[in-house]
Amino acid sequence: MLFLLYERLKDNPEWARWLNFLRYPTFRIVAAGVFALFVGMVIGPWVIRRLRIQQHGQSNVREDTPDTHQKKKGTPTMGGVLILICIGVGTFLFADLRSAPVWAALTLTFGYAFIGFLDDWLKLSKRNSKGLAGRYKIVLQTMFFLVAVFGFLCDWSQGRPHLLLDTRVTLPFIPLHWFHPDFGWFYVVFAWVVVVGTSNAVNLTDGLDGLAIGPVIMSALTWAVLCYVAGTGISIVVSEAPTLVAEPAWRYLGIPEVPGGAELAVFCASLVGAGIAFLWFNANPAQVFMGDVGSLALGGALGGLAVLSKNEFVSAIIHGVFFAEILSVMIQVASYKTRKKRVFKMAPLHHHFELSGMAEPKIIVRFWIVSILCSGIALLSLKLR
Repeated sequence: MLFLLYERLKDNPEWARWLNFLRYPTFRIVAAGVFALFVGMVIGPWVIRRLRIQQHGQSNVREDTPDTHQKKKGTPTMGGVLILICIGVGTFLFADLRSAPVWAALTLTFGYAFIGFLDDWLKLSKRNSKGLAGRYKIVLQTMFFLVAVFGFLCDWSQGRPHLLLDTRVTLPFIPLHWFHPDFGWFYVVFAWVVVVGTSNAVNLTDGLDGLAIGPVIMSALTWAVLCYVAGTGISIVVSEAPTLVAEPAWRYLGIPEVPGGAELAVFCASLVGAGIAFLWFNANPAQVFMGDVGSLALGGALGGLAVLSKNEFVSAIIHGVFFAEILSVMIQVASYKTRKKRVFKMAPLHHHFELSGMAEPKIIVRFWIVSILCSGIALLSLKLR
C-alpha cells in the first residue's frame, strides 16, 4: 500500500523526496518484519485475552497426546489469528500489491487459515479433538491451491490458461546446465504435493510449546534470502581478465530467476516478524496455542514459497524438521498396518522423544537447532552448484 502510494506520488518532487526510501526493496523487507513484530507485541495480550474469554472452560488439548499434556488444558488456542494479522499488516503496507506471486502466497496463507479455523471451531464447539475430517481438509486445501495457481499464476488472455510459473525444476547442489527437467502441466500436480504436504507437516509439528514456530521463523528467513537473491537485479562482480564483468546474482549462482522475488521477500519478512511476536507468547510455558488456524496457514505459506521461489526440492532441506515429523507418521502407520508393530513409541517424532524421557524444553531447542542447520545447508547449496 505504501509502495503504491510512492508510485503515485513519485513524479511530485516534494513528495518523492520524503517517500524515496520506499523504492528500495531492502528497506521494505526490513520494515515489514519490524512492523509485523511490533504489531504482534502490541496487540498480542489483547488477542490472547479475547481468546481466553471465548474459550473459557473448554479443553484445547488432543486426547491422543502424552499424559504430560493434559496439564495444559485451559490454554487458549487459535492464536494463529495473531500471526495472520501481523502477516497481513506487514505485507499490505510494504509489498507491491500489483505482484501476482504475493497474492498467490496470501491466498494460500489465508485460504489454509480458513480451513484451520473450521477445524478449530469444530473441535471447540463439539468439545472433542477430531475436528474437520481429513478428506474435507484435502478437498479444501486443493481448492485454495487451484485458486492461487489459476487465479494469479495463469494468463487467460488467450482464452485458455497459460501457466506463468516456470515448470522446470532444480535440484540442490546440481547446476542448471546439468539437470533442469521441464515437468510441463504435471508441474501443477507436483506443486500441489509440495504445498499440501508442507501444510500438513507443519500442522503435525505443532505439538509442543514453541516447537513449530521456531522452525517456521528460520524457514521464512531462509526463503527471504532466496527470494531476494533470485528476484532482484543485484549484481556480483565476476573477474574475467582483462576486465571485470558484473552479472545478476541469480545467474552467477546458477539458480532460476524469480520475477517478483523481492516482493515475496517482503511477505517472508512479515512472516518472520509475525512468528517472533507469536513466539513471545507461545514459548514454554505457552500462554496461547497457534491451533490449526495458524499451523495450516503457515504450512501453506512455506509450501507456496517453495513453489514460487523455484526451490521445491531444496524445501525438503529447509523444512527438514517438518519433513522428519510427517515422515515419522507415515513410517509409523505403514509399519503398524503391515507388521502390527510400531517403530516409534508415538508419532509424530517429538512425542517419541517425550515418551523416551527427554524434557519438553530440550526437545524444542534441539529441533530449533536442527532447523538452523537445515537452513544453513540450504543456503550453502546456492554456492555449491
